[in-house]
Amino acid sequence: MLETFQDHDVDIDGTRIHAAVAGDGPPVLLLHGYPQTHVMWHRIAPRLAERHTVVLADLRGYGDSSRPASDADHASYSKRAMAADQVGLMRHLGFAQFALVGHDRGARVAHRLCLDHADAVSRVALLDIVPTRHVFTHVDRALAQAYYHWFFLAQAPDLPEHLIGADPAYYLRRKLAQWSGGDGTEAFAPEAIEEYVRCFSDPDVVRGSCEDYRAGASIDLEHDEVDAVTGRRVSCPALVLWGAEGFVGQAYDVLAVWRQYAADVRGRALGGGHFLAEERPDDTLAALTDFLDTDLQAG
Repeated sequence: MLETFQDHDVDIDGTRIHAAVAGDGPPVLLLHGYPQTHVMWHRIAPRLAERHTVVLADLRGYGDSSRPASDADHASYSKRAMAADQVGLMRHLGFAQFALVGHDRGARVAHRLCLDHADAVSRVALLDIVPTRHVFTHVDRALAQAYYHWFFLAQAPDLPEHLIGADPAYYLRRKLAQWSGGDGTEAFAPEAIEEYVRCFSDPDVVRGSCEDYRAGASIDLEHDEVDAVTGRRVSCPALVLWGAEGFVGQAYDVLAVWRQYAADVRGRALGGGHFLAEERPDDTLAALTDFLDTDLQAG
């Protein structure tokens, strides 16, 4: 699926980050969501690489990146730690500043990266999320039913790990089908699903992904609250995209929410559900290309 991309495994302060790189031009880093890997970009990354240097990275805990040990406060899986991994990766590849695209959990890492490393990001695209702090401060019955996994995965070890571990392939496929826009797993390339299953079948990936959600319900919120109190927001241009058939677009005024957290926001709904890059690759590519063109013109 990514034959033109070259694999890299980079040690960032003791954590191995796996990435695939291709293309030439202004750099752009793409971060995947749950329960996937960097392969989720396979339908748009080769075409982006015709005009950009494209870096596809696995987050710590996912794919073929390291799965650091858990700790009591979940700091090893905080978005702050994940963001630092990705800044280190891009610096290793020679990029002090880059554009950033994140989907789902990767978009939450991208949000934190923009706050903690503002000088590193020229512009950011955030796919199918509203900020973590906003989600947790606006919980209702609809959210609890749609995002029940946030609360399940955040339970103390090793309850979710044990239950998911009974049949991880079933769990993963069920989540992909549930969050897509009605086509179920038919929206996904079979080769991509097989790659997700390969990685998610590793109990340590299940543990790492649970730790990601435990951090989201604890230390990440502490970091977010400090930003809220101090008034720190994303300062670079931000593009927000969401699926018209997904929960985010139905539950929130997405642009209005993001304008509380970022200074320069534009965006729109696309068709489909949660997995924009796989369900609506042409529309997603067109929106990203238009947004990233500014970096080409500047270069």
